[in-house]
Order: sequence, then structure tokens, then C-alpha cells
Amino acid sequence: MGEFGNDTTTPTTTRVHHHGGVAVVEVAGEIDMACDQSIRAAVADQLDRRPTGLVLDLTGVDFFGSTGIQLVVETVVEAADRGVALAVATDRRAVLRPLEITDVRRLVTIHPTVRDALAAVRVDDLSTPLR
Repeated sequence: MGEFGNDTTTPTTTRVHHHGGVAVVEVAGEIDMACDQSIRAAVADQLDRRPTGLVLDLTGVDFFGSTGIQLVVETVVEAADRGVALAVATDRRAVLRPLEITDVRRLVTIHPTVRDALAAVRVDDLSTPLR
């Protein structure tokens, strides 16, 4: 009694890849309070390195609630403060719907694939005036 079934959640993983001067923070699994610190640390570490662009790859995210929304908003603010072009990659309804409902989708460009997000960040980088 008291058991609600087998726990079939997949563990959350965070990986960082680099494509030229663009950092890609890839998250797979669930974004919730139990794992958000490691994701935030990976994003902060990459932003501290001042890449030419950052892609937040959420194409492998299965659950995305208020913690995920907060993560995206904070990443938007931090990237803007550092002058780093940002794009989110996902085609997952589990991610897109919460971003649409909360109107956060208007704060960041979202692309269905990492390839598209990389291309957008690189174009943004090229349109930034040189100092």
C-alpha cells in the first residue's frame, strides 16, 4: 500500500558541447527542483566564459514546469547582461506549451532543432557591431 507504481522517470543529464564559439547546453530528462542546480551551474559556467552565442538545447526534455520556465527567464537575462546571443532548441510540446502560456516564448528565439538554433545565434553574432 502507499505505492503508486514504478518510478519510470528518466534521470536528468546535462552536457556541454561547443560549436565554434557557440556553447550548447544540452539537457535531457526532467527540469525540476531536484536537478535545476546542475543545469543552472552549467549555464552560468558557459556564460561566464563569454561565448559568442549560447544554445539551450531542450530537445530531450520530458518535463518542464515552473522551474524550467524560471531557468529560461534567468538565462535570457544573464545572456543579455553579458551580450551573449541566445537561442533555445526544442520541438517538445512539454516545453513549448508552458513557454507559450506564460508568454516567456516572446523573450527568446525558439527553434525546432539545435542546428537551426546554432544558425540563428551565429547570424545574431554577425549582426552585432564590432567595437
